[in-house]
Amino acid sequence: MFKKIVIGIIVIILVLYFVSAVRSSSEPKVALIKVTDTIMDSFETVSNISEAEKDDSIKAVVIAVDSPGGAVGASQEIYRAIEKLRQKKPVVVSMGNVAASGGYYISAAANVIYANPGTITGSIGVIIQQVDLSEVLNKIGVKVNTVKSGENKDILYPTKSLTPEQKQLLEKTVMDVYDQFLDAIVKYRPIKKDVLKTYADGRVFSGREAQKLGLVDKLGNIQDAIKEAKSLAKLPEDAPVVEIKPQKPLLEEILKSKFPIEKPKSGIYYIMAF
Repeated sequence: MFKKIVIGIIVIILVLYFVSAVRSSSEPKVALIKVTDTIMDSFETVSNISEAEKDDSIKAVVIAVDSPGGAVGASQEIYRAIEKLRQKKPVVVSMGNVAASGGYYISAAANVIYANPGTITGSIGVIIQQVDLSEVLNKIGVKVNTVKSGENKDILYPTKSLTPEQKQLLEKTVMDVYDQFLDAIVKYRPIKKDVLKTYADGRVFSGREAQKLGLVDKLGNIQDAIKEAKSLAKLPEDAPVVEIKPQKPLLEEILKSKFPIEKPKSGIYYIMAF
């Protein structure tokens, strides 16, 4: 008897889950996508953005950014995905505690950018680091033998010092990627490139300072950003908001809805220095 009751309860929960899913699937809505922590991989975020782009019931997207930046390639891929998305539906960014460097880079592609007055943003720049352990290795008597195809193949290895020529090569690359950063910003922001260069030197800004410079549009929280997205999409104020995130096993999602549970590599980076 007890077993039948348990099975009956599970069946009812499953039915309610699927009915709710079907009902909400076609209803006009706003999607919420979160980008948090250091940006090292773009796959998950780009997949979420692509899902929002393809879903006709999603009329606008809010991207909540709370990131100090990260890898250049990943940041550029997310920027491009947002750029593609905004061609079909409004995109509003809501900056959290930090949306700096690569976090700002991806935000710059949105139609509207919101920041809290105290959000830390900016840090527009590029960095490559090489740790030089050659003197330490010499002191402890460690010799590293390297066979390489070219003079610069081990340019970022920690076993040797950079030559002046190698430093110049890296500086050239950094400035090229930095210029790409500036171009990405001025493409959609009301800022001239020569003006942007005067303060795009890695310094950070509060959300309020960033608004005065034209780096963000409005001051407000995530609810303000959602309200803006609904307005741009001409949706009613009570239109639903759904978060797009990686799919979890069905049972885990059901239990979670009923019982909520809280839960350095070489390269070139758009990242805020700590």
